[in-house]
Amino acid sequence: MRSHAALAGLLATSGVLHFAQPRPFDGIVPRSLPGSPRTWTYLSGVAELAVAAALAHPRSRRAGGLAAAALFAAVFPANVKMAVDWRHAPPVRRAIAYGRLPLQAPLILWALRVASSGD
Repeated sequence: MRSHAALAGLLATSGVLHFAQPRPFDGIVPRSLPGSPRTWTYLSGVAELAVAAALAHPRSRRAGGLAAAALFAAVFPANVKMAVDWRHAPPVRRAIAYGRLPLQAPLILWALRVASSGD
């Protein structure tokens, strides 16, 4: 599978999950954001779907890659909140929460590679 297609698939899947199963996403919305966590969950789901669509089309792929990198950076505070909230959780949940933190860097690099190469 081409790199842009895999990244688009990842983002599309996550975007759909924001609508199909919003509760877990609501729980990691930083409290400092104004408004309802559900609103932020839906907005981030829309953003992920829009970026996935941009990545899927050759004419918007560069912009989609840059947008994906920005999106991955923008959601990092939610991952930090999850890690803090789950610091006393059972080991498996704690591992998931902590594992998400360093995962952002390769996701951002992947998105930037897609933006620069077109794939």
